[in-house]
Amino acid sequence: MSPVEVLSPVHGLVRVPRRTVLLLLLATFGCGMAMIVPMAYSLALRLEDLAPNRADVLGYILGIGSAASLVFAPVSGVLSDHTRSRWGRRRPYTVIGVFVGLSSVPVMAYAPSIPVLGLAWVLSTIGWGTAAGSIGNWQADQLPEHQRGRVSGLTGMTMQLAPVIGILLVGLMGKQILLVFLVPAAIGTVLIVLFVFGAPETDSRRFTHTESLSIGHVFRSYTFSPREFPDFAWAWAGRFIFFLGLTLTTSFTVYFFAQRLGLPVSGVASVIGLTSALSIISATLGSVGAGWLSDRMHRRRPYIVVAVIVFAGGAVISAFAHELTWLLVGSVVNSLGIAVFSSVGQALVLDVLPHRETQAGRYMAITAFSQKIPGVVAPILAPVILALGSSAGEQNFTALCLFSAMLAVAGGLTISVGVRHSP
Repeated sequence: MSPVEVLSPVHGLVRVPRRTVLLLLLATFGCGMAMIVPMAYSLALRLEDLAPNRADVLGYILGIGSAASLVFAPVSGVLSDHTRSRWGRRRPYTVIGVFVGLSSVPVMAYAPSIPVLGLAWVLSTIGWGTAAGSIGNWQADQLPEHQRGRVSGLTGMTMQLAPVIGILLVGLMGKQILLVFLVPAAIGTVLIVLFVFGAPETDSRRFTHTESLSIGHVFRSYTFSPREFPDFAWAWAGRFIFFLGLTLTTSFTVYFFAQRLGLPVSGVASVIGLTSALSIISATLGSVGAGWLSDRMHRRRPYIVVAVIVFAGGAVISAFAHELTWLLVGSVVNSLGIAVFSSVGQALVLDVLPHRETQAGRYMAITAFSQKIPGVVAPILAPVILALGSSAGEQNFTALCLFSAMLAVAGGLTISVGVRHSP
């Protein structure tokens, strides 16, 4: 039997007020900017000094960072489930995560070698990942069912907007490496701190578990029984497959645009900013619209199917695009599919989350595995696909995009067919 809290911090959930939702969105925006901008742009720019034209090195660094976060995510989730403090269970880990994430900034900016840059990226992923995870755990604790789709849609939209605005900002910094890393982290810190001090969380000093925290308990928290929780297992599997397909392409966006448009890596920031800015409308409609409709109609799975088909369409367009116009179309269609999947998929996970009142941190961390493991596998797998039939000086991004589309559709169908007890 799993441990059951004597006193549950999330019984009798009531509607979260708009002011608190706004603070949540600001914190999500801050996490997205601090985490994704370095992944999408800053690291590639820094690598142009240390290892020019080496997309494979970027893949290895991103993969190592994702592997590190795999180890730490469940630990912080389980620890927060058991934490007793006046600040509650989640906020202490939000603060710790921000501190670690900030400490990585100067190391990444001034890294003298690839191993040092890789180590700094590990610190960054652990730090910002811990902060984002604790904010996600807060959502699992506080949101009632009738708000999950809408709030998940809003946070999904926010996650889409954060890197867009972040890349536009750092694009103005040129090659000022310190600012390229510092600006997203500083904005993220301010917005997360507002959430830490403004969002209510119950004093957890009275909460107790029937099972004491031990090393064995932490290791067991990395796993769960698919037979006992089949809906959660199918949702996890579908998300894993979808995000594997998604991460194959997103990790190499800079190099993709550089090759297709014949630009240097340092000249891609404005193009990525343009494609991202045009995707804001589709991301907003997809996230907010799908999340609201899924709450109102009490349906999740049909929207998942629509999302992956749309994403696959965008990936196919990108696969054969060699002009800016078609690259923009592919990007916009892609973002619409991602937005719908992210918002409705997150709400579906909250619907089927096991032991939601007592072990939300643990199972949200396990849910995060479905995105973090692809973050390890995809950057290592992608260079293999890129090398298939590639000519001298060119990489096979067509094959990469088509493979991404295939995986996305498979992931959506896995959720739609496998999950039975979610709308």
